[in-house]
Amino acid sequence: MQGSSRRLAQAVVVSAAVVLSAPYIGIVRGRIRAAFPEAFGGIINGAVGVVLAAALVAGLTRIRERRAPRYAAVALAFLVGGAYAAVTGSADPNVRAVEHVHFIEFGLITWLFYRSWRARCDWSALVLPVLAAFIVGIAEEAFQWFVPARVGELRDVWLNLVAIGCGVAFAAGLEPPAPFSFGRRTGSGRAVRRLSALAVVVLAAFVHIVHLGQEIRGPEIGAFGSRYSAQQLAALAVERAAAWKIDPPLTRPAPLSREDQYMTEGLQHVAARNAAWDRGDVSVAWRENLILETYFAPVLDTPSYVSATGHRWHPDHRADAEARAAQAGAGPFVSAAYPYPLFYWPPSALWAVALLAAGVLLRR
Repeated sequence: MQGSSRRLAQAVVVSAAVVLSAPYIGIVRGRIRAAFPEAFGGIINGAVGVVLAAALVAGLTRIRERRAPRYAAVALAFLVGGAYAAVTGSADPNVRAVEHVHFIEFGLITWLFYRSWRARCDWSALVLPVLAAFIVGIAEEAFQWFVPARVGELRDVWLNLVAIGCGVAFAAGLEPPAPFSFGRRTGSGRAVRRLSALAVVVLAAFVHIVHLGQEIRGPEIGAFGSRYSAQQLAALAVERAAAWKIDPPLTRPAPLSREDQYMTEGLQHVAARNAAWDRGDVSVAWRENLILETYFAPVLDTPSYVSATGHRWHPDHRADAEARAAQAGAGPFVSAAYPYPLFYWPPSALWAVALLAAGVLLRR
């Protein structure tokens, strides 16, 4: 048990290091992309390929007995990971390359947790590492959401979970619990239920922080999704206008600073407006500009590290856009500026379901 406790401590320390290093990994990745813009995807994929090949060779050379099921477990890990990456990967090859890193990252974390519980020799030896690594994956995505220049979202949580499943299959093929029983030892069910309940609560907290939002409607602008209510956006606009008048955000935020989500949302609408204008979609550009003028005026007017002159249209440009949009006619409009899913659920409903599920798990 002493060895298992030491291995569990190692897994926790490595997991914490992976979570806390997220801002600096983003910096390193950004510098590689800046230095090798055309070769970035190839460099990342090459590094991932080398690590996977080394893991595969090291794993296969250690399989001496019960070869068929163990080879099958290793093959399953690679096949599932490859298929998921091929089917769900981003259309952007650079983003897709970064997504591949998740399989290395969470394969390692899962293996470390698996080593600490392998001696249980029952089904909990496989389930507990999955749950522990899943909680780490949620923590990493949550931390990335809070810091600048990184992204945390539910899609990456599921990507992490697939990587975790591949990791536990690979680990079990490499070092299967021996002797293994599909039954359960005393305390296994309780340990799994407790960790499952914690995973449910942590996942609910992540969804609440990152993905719960509100749909805001107006007779002229149409509708758009935000993590804030219309009243909160109005209050934040007043607050940011006053603060930025004294100290405008002229320098890029430090890696471990708190991302200004209000500014980020405003910049997302700026990007959507400009992209619509460039492709000739004046109606969308006009609606996005109205959203900016109504709810994100400080983002338009304040010089920043993104634009030294702000983002407000010149009066002549605005008048031209207004006339052309009026000529095109005002149809239904729902902004697609926010790049991640937003769920318009009452927080109380989310937590009622989560706490009920956790309570059921703990009472069994």
